[in-house]
Amino acid sequence: MALESINPKNKKLIKKFNELSDEQIDQKINQADAAFKVWRETDFDERSKYLKSIAKELRNQKASLAKIMTDEVGKTLSASEAEIEKCALTCEYYADNGEDFLKPEEVETDASKSYVRFDPLGVILAVMPWNFPFWQVFRFAAPAIMAGNTGVLKHASNVQMSAEAMEKAMLDAGLPEGVFLNLCIGSSKVAQVIENDKVKAVTLTGSEKAGEAVASRSGGQIKKTVMELGGSDPFIVLEDADLDSAVQAAVTARLQFNGGQSCIAAKRFIVAKAVLPEFERKLVETVSQLVVGDPTDSNTHVGPLANQQMVDDVDKQVKESVAKGAKILAGGKPGNTAGYFYPPTIVTNTTFDMPVCNQETFGPVFAIIGVEDTYEAIKVANDSIYGLGSNIFTENVEKAMNDIAPKLEAGAVFINGPIKSDPRLPFGGVKKSGYGRELSHYGMKEFVNIKTVWVK
Repeated sequence: MALESINPKNKKLIKKFNELSDEQIDQKINQADAAFKVWRETDFDERSKYLKSIAKELRNQKASLAKIMTDEVGKTLSASEAEIEKCALTCEYYADNGEDFLKPEEVETDASKSYVRFDPLGVILAVMPWNFPFWQVFRFAAPAIMAGNTGVLKHASNVQMSAEAMEKAMLDAGLPEGVFLNLCIGSSKVAQVIENDKVKAVTLTGSEKAGEAVASRSGGQIKKTVMELGGSDPFIVLEDADLDSAVQAAVTARLQFNGGQSCIAAKRFIVAKAVLPEFERKLVETVSQLVVGDPTDSNTHVGPLANQQMVDDVDKQVKESVAKGAKILAGGKPGNTAGYFYPPTIVTNTTFDMPVCNQETFGPVFAIIGVEDTYEAIKVANDSIYGLGSNIFTENVEKAMNDIAPKLEAGAVFINGPIKSDPRLPFGGVKKSGYGRELSHYGMKEFVNIKTVWVK
């Protein structure tokens, strides 16, 4: 089966890739396993130097790597360049802190000496999505490599140019062959990779459906998994919020520099009815100024969606919600049909029985829900199968921290600012948004053997 990269701004085929044969897949996994046996013996100083070299190489190639990303998924060039920079910063973060995160921890017991050490597991399979082609991979790869593991990547079928380019960038930086390998395969071959005895654990970022399939297959093999799945993040605006700040953050939080195609994008805007009219007015005014178009044009704010299915899905969700009583304040119709465009769309008067509220909308749709008070805001926020991120906007920060944040069923709560991933903080969700954590020292410890050593 051929994998294809298609430019979403014009629907033109860029490049085709031949899928690896079963024999080639085994060869690459064997190569990663052989590399692990050597890599695990390197010390933290040596691994740190490699990660810093990778960071330097990413910056050296930033323009060309960003262009590949933009051509494959349609995000603006500035967003793609920022993504490469974030990957470089994450490599440096783990290069600087990885040894300290994994230093042995002494524990006082009845032994003369007892401690916990953190040893690498081996070959880790990463199953990654297309929406942040570099960042999703590096937030796994940087801590895993620093911990002494090796990685094999099953990237999304439509971003194989990005997958090839990041593997090459790591090799250009001097990383030994086999420490990180791209597997050019479709989803039908993931099961055999999981079942390979040399693969010790699996991490996946993707849809709930993909998570169910990979977690089930991995569980059958008794292999550790981390699942980072979908989200329908609430964005709570209370009566005392600074509305100008909230609106600017709402636009950033919803669009996430990628047309809203992000698991942690704010999707449900839960607004106190006392300020709802003004919030809607300001949001419509701001969104109407956004330029939708060619992602390589520096004036563009919102590029195309990734493919026609994404456009069709979002359009269907909006139309079905309107049929149930929702009202469109802006957008609402597919745009330039020369590419996969859909305009930023604001839908108000929404309720939980509407797709824009009870499903994940993977596109630039703002679903607004009016609430009477804080109690109702929390109730509506938690009325979801998902629990990834959340936002609160209020002048009463103490109340947000001590009363609201503990009650929100989410893996992250951002107060008076748009949610984002940060290598210094753990990232992940609860409920159908998955389990386990990426980033920070918590994420690094997901793929190590937490080993007790006891001495009489």
